[in-house]
Amino acid sequence: MTAAAVRPVSIKIDEDAKARLKRLADARHRTSHWLMREAITQYVDREEKREAFRQDTLKAWEEYRATGLHVTADEADAWLAQLEQGNDIEPPACHA
Repeated sequence: MTAAAVRPVSIKIDEDAKARLKRLADARHRTSHWLMREAITQYVDREEKREAFRQDTLKAWEEYRATGLHVTADEADAWLAQLEQGNDIEPPACHA
């Protein structure tokens, strides 16, 4: 990230949160600013992954509704059990 891309943003937090942040920053030998940036980055990364998963789920549901193709829970469980045992087998074929 270049210095030109960084823009200051202010947030309002209560005094208790500010004190807790300061104590944690001191314990980690970091600045409060660094901890806040790290927390925001981790949160955004996690939420982007969660949203991608949600979108994949909606897409899969729509595909199922359009085609009816699926595997049963028993078929999926049997395949996963084989993978767990170290057998690299193909997933079960989808059927209507």
